Amino acid sequence: MSESVEAATTSGDTPGQANSEGQAVFRERLYASRWTWPLPLVAAVLMAAQVHMGYPGVRAWLPYVVLVPLAVVVPLWLGRLKVEVVDDELWVGDAHLPLRFIDEVEVISPAEQRRSLGPDLDPAAFLVHRSWVRTSVRIWLDDPDDPTPYWVVSTRKPERLKAVLLRER
Repeated sequence: MSESVEAATTSGDTPGQANSEGQAVFRERLYASRWTWPLPLVAAVLMAAQVHMGYPGVRAWLPYVVLVPLAVVVPLWLGRLKVEVVDDELWVGDAHLPLRFIDEVEVISPAEQRRSLGPDLDPAAFLVHRSWVRTSVRIWLDDPDDPTPYWVVSTRKPERLKAVLLRER
C-alpha cells in the first residue's frame, strides 16, 4: 500500500486535525453560507406552529424548544469542515495528504465546477465538495502506488491554497 493511501485513511486513534501541533500555513473553515440559514429556521417555526395549533399544554411549546435549536445546529454542523496545511500536510477534515505527493494544483472556477464534478470526475478521485462553496481546487497526485489520481476540495480561497501547496512541497 502506498504511503499516500495510508495518509488519507482515518483509522486508529488519529482523530485528525486535533492531533496537529504545528503552525498552520493555511486554514479555512467551510461554514455554511448565510443563505442556508433562513430556510431551516422558517421550516422549524412553521412545523412547530402547526403542532401548537392542534395541541394545548406542553405539546404546544415543546416543538419550538426542539425544532428551532435543531434548525440552528444543523447549519453549524454542516460548517464544521476545515481545510488546513499544517506540518507539510494538507488536512481536509480527517483525511490528510503529505505535500511531497502533490504534483500539480489546478483551480476550478465556478463555471468549470459543474463539469469537473460531473462527467469529468474520475470515480477513484477523493472528493470533498460543499455546494455552497463555488470554487474548488484539483490536486493531482504523484504516487504510482496510489489508485487515487487526484483530490477535489472545495475552498473559498483557491488561489491562496494553490500558492501554499506549491510553495510548501
